[in-house]
Amino acid sequence: MDRGVLIGVDLGTTNLKAAAFDMVDGATLGGASRRLPVRIEADGTREQDCNALGQALADVFADLRTTLGARWKAVAALGLAAQGGSGAIVDGATGVPRTPMYLWNDSRASVCQADVASAKSEEYWERLSQRKGPGTGLARMRWIRGECPELFDGGNMYVGAGELAYFLMTGEWRQDACNALQMGCYNVLEDRLDAEPLEVAGVDLSFVAPLREGDRIHPLGPAGAKLLGLPQGLPVAGPYMDHEAGYLSARGVCARPLQVSLGTAWVGNFVVDSPAAGHSPVQLVIGSPTGAGSLVIQPLLTGNVSQDWGLENLLGGDLKGAFARADEILGETLLPPEGLVCLPWLNVPNPLASGTLGGGAFLGMNAHTSTDDLFRALVLGMCCEFHRVFENVASHSLVDGVILGGGSSKAGFFRTLLAALFAPLSVYPLEDEDLAGARGTLTTFSALVATATPKEPETPDQATIDSVRAHYTRYVDLFSRLYGHSPAAGSYVLAPQI
Repeated sequence: MDRGVLIGVDLGTTNLKAAAFDMVDGATLGGASRRLPVRIEADGTREQDCNALGQALADVFADLRTTLGARWKAVAALGLAAQGGSGAIVDGATGVPRTPMYLWNDSRASVCQADVASAKSEEYWERLSQRKGPGTGLARMRWIRGECPELFDGGNMYVGAGELAYFLMTGEWRQDACNALQMGCYNVLEDRLDAEPLEVAGVDLSFVAPLREGDRIHPLGPAGAKLLGLPQGLPVAGPYMDHEAGYLSARGVCARPLQVSLGTAWVGNFVVDSPAAGHSPVQLVIGSPTGAGSLVIQPLLTGNVSQDWGLENLLGGDLKGAFARADEILGETLLPPEGLVCLPWLNVPNPLASGTLGGGAFLGMNAHTSTDDLFRALVLGMCCEFHRVFENVASHSLVDGVILGGGSSKAGFFRTLLAALFAPLSVYPLEDEDLAGARGTLTTFSALVATATPKEPETPDQATIDSVRAHYTRYVDLFSRLYGHSPAAGSYVLAPQI
């Protein structure tokens, strides 16, 4: 009899990945991916064709079927994770899209955010979500209603990318708590959907998918079986938020991991005993997928958008050549010259000029500053910003190790800088960091398969640690003077003990 096979699906912002794993030893049997094109416009448009999602699912499963050969018949279960915060209006009975999928970073609905926020008190929103202000999904629904009011009648629903993919597979609607939080209707302290905030957008609970109940699974439906080329009835787990799945893949590496995704956005994920254990202005808090406590999903106001800007504009050339050049110049000299500091908020509103985009800044340049040094300062600034946000988490022993995933974790210079900043905590890269989210979706079926395999931790020498920390001290001082007043500038701070 063939050994069982599990397949995990990780639906990201720009890529859909799937991977197959052996149920006995957890070995990777094959992977496949498809790029998900994004329509980008200067007005803040960031959207995808919903129908392309189903085609991408079919394509990656066809690739896996070819890779697995005879073992395709041994596929025993599936798991699904997806990026949160996106949304589209679809027919609730069929899943047929009525709008594009508006991605989490589509900013057009921001014109409605202030009106939505003013509908309730600041205290209400903070009590509901344990963060500042309402979820952006409420503003997006308000914005869509202004553009196409007819879409809010006749059995339509507002759903995220993960919900739509899960429906295509199972014929069932359900959503993860983090997606509901970003939508604006998740009550954190009571761990449930809440109808009251949806009234601000003029809809009720029937307009959104029900909340996922723990690890409850659904069978692969007839349409999903046809789409994926698998037998009807296979169990499907999910949808998980991608960072939730990433955390599940890291929990076997150490007892209290800070699981890190260095992707389009840089995000750190860790578990606390209570949702009120601490706070930050932009945190997302949901019930812990591992049991007791709460999972804090803490995004940064920097990420690979900043790195990509530097690769293109400071190092030039094609992307592959720019990556090679980055390795070369940071291999020669890891740190920028004394006094050169970069604040890497390139894709957020400018805290110094209201109504303008871009909080990125270089300070300390002189007539001899090179583009290589500017890139070094950018890379270091991204790592300093990460440590600034999570310094309290590390220093108060909320975590006992840092697990790196996401595309930028492949870069040795990022690993070295983060290891120097977080020392003496161990900082672990992963063997197959691209597949960690896909693994985490399979935790219901096999803890062995779900747990990622760490590499040896990074171990910078003491001289590197001392130099990096000296630069970090300057970074924090400058950041505090320029942006300390910004409402979004706060790092994760522990709540006072009573």
